[in-house]
Order: sequence, then C-alpha cells, then structure tokens
Amino acid sequence: MRVLALLLLLPLCTLALPARAQNTIHRCVDAHGNPVFTDQPCTSQQATPVQAPPPASAASVATPGLPAPLQRCAGTAAELRQRVIDAFAARDPNQLAGLMLWHGYGHVSAVDDIRALSRLVRQPLLEIHFGDDPGDDPASAGSDLSPVASSAAPPADELQLRTGGDDGERSARFAITRQAGCLWLRYGG
Repeated sequence: MRVLALLLLLPLCTLALPARAQNTIHRCVDAHGNPVFTDQPCTSQQATPVQAPPPASAASVATPGLPAPLQRCAGTAAELRQRVIDAFAARDPNQLAGLMLWHGYGHVSAVDDIRALSRLVRQPLLEIHFGDDPGDDPASAGSDLSPVASSAAPPADELQLRTGGDDGERSARFAITRQAGCLWLRYGG
C-alpha cells in the first residue's frame, strides 16, 4: 500500500521541478527610463540595474483580509533616491506616494497630488538630483540614474526630477523633510 501511495505522489513531484529551474529575472531601467525585465544582466542590455525588493519572509507575506506589511522608510539620501527611481521603473504612483509625508493634507489636495504623481511616473525619468545644482549631489556622479552605495552627507532640502515624454520635458520638485529618523518627500509640483 505504501508503494502505491509513493507511486501516486511521484507525478506531483515531477510537476514541481520545472518551477525551480527558472532563470533569474533582472530588473533594469533603460536609457529612456522604461522598465526592462530580462534574463540577461542589465549591462548587456545597456540598462541600469534596479534593486529588487527584499525577499518576503513568512512573517511579512500579505494574508488576504489583513493589511499589507509595512515597508521600511528611507533612512539615507541614497535610499530615498533609489526608491524614487524604483517607483518610476515600476510606473507606480502609490510607491512614490509611500515616500511622502502626508500630514496636514486635506482630502482635495491629497487627491490632486496623487493624480499629479500618477501623471508624473508615467513619464520616463531623465534626471534626479538633490538641491539646485545637479553637480552638488554626490549621487549624481556618473549616470544620473545610477544607484549609490552610500551618502553620508545629509541631502539638500529638495529633490528635483526631470522627466520627458511625447509632450516634452517636465520638472518636479519635492521638499525633503526628516521625521522619526526617516527622509520624507513633500510634493511641490
């Protein structure tokens, strides 16, 4: 009887094997700010790697009916910058909104800003830097969208973005504020 049960389980085990044999997917942003998902390294695609989200542990996996797990806040300028780049790569206004400090917003102004963020992330991200001068940001060395290992100096009080699209280039400014050990954005248009 045990042999029969084992023989019945054998086809189920063989079905699970192909899922483990899949290649790694590389998340990248091309020169135009578009997200690229490939099985090849980003450099072979002339693209910049985007940090993948940390693997979900059993404790942080969302369970239906329960709220989604909380994300850590950006503690450094480099983290904040990378998360903005990741939000553009995913074209996700909610991901960008999650980096914002929303205290003091009324319903109408919050809805207006979320709509503006939605329009903003649909555009390719061309440049991102702290302060008024693109050269004053240690993170802007090399490619404007390259990830930064660390940024010990505190960022300027503003993050500036330049996007481009069919209707031309646009710029957006976010005030940066530190609260509870985190760096937060305040949308300035």
